[in-house]
Parts: sequence; structure tokens; C-alpha cells
Amino acid sequence: MAAEGISEGPVRIDSWIWSVRLTKTRSMAATACRAGHVQLNGERVKPAHTVKVGDEVRLRLEGRERIVVVSRVIRKRVGAAIAAETYVDNSPPPPARADVLAAGVRDRGMGRPTKRDRRDMERLRGL
Repeated sequence: MAAEGISEGPVRIDSWIWSVRLTKTRSMAATACRAGHVQLNGERVKPAHTVKVGDEVRLRLEGRERIVVVSRVIRKRVGAAIAAETYVDNSPPPPARADVLAAGVRDRGMGRPTKRDRRDMERLRGL
């Protein structure tokens, strides 16, 4: 394990979310914090808020909620296997793939949807 990635001091929440691979980029993590999609111990936090061992982090991203408990604080991005050891995942299981794709799918060769078809598809998707 890389000793330089493990940190004893305070680490920003956006940096920690990125380093444990919950988001693809640090800017995505910071944007999620500013938008109110990240909660630390039940409270919305800004990107510069520090995280420590034992904190519960809730992250809403891409229609899914991730609930993790911090077991180790790291500063730098590490491999996926090591990153999975730094938190305890209490997230609900993701929705089934068939449920996500079934809404608004048209058969091939049906042609362009009519206005009525488009409205029906939007209603199914919840728009």
C-alpha cells in the first residue's frame, strides 16, 4: 500500500470523495458539495469541510444515493481495491438495469415518434 496516500491530518471532503473513487473527478465532487448533494453526518457541507474517521457521508449522484462510513482518511487517489477498504458501504442496492432501460424504449423501425408518443414517453420517464 502506498504510504504517501494515507493521511493522519484533516482532508477536504471533495478530495476524499474523489480519492475513494465515488466521483470521477474532484471538480465533480466539489460541484456536488456546492449543489447540496453531499451530507456529512446529516448536514450539507461545502467542499472545504474536513472529514475524519467515523463520519457518515451521503452522496446523491446520477440518480443514486451512496451512503458510506469513513474507516480510513486518504489524501491521494489510489487503486480501486485499496479505495474500497477506506470506507464501509451502507448504500441501498442500485436499481435493476432492466427497470432503468424499460421506460420509453421504442422498437426499431417504428419511425419517428409522434407528438402523442413523445408525451407518453416523457410521462413514463417522469419528466
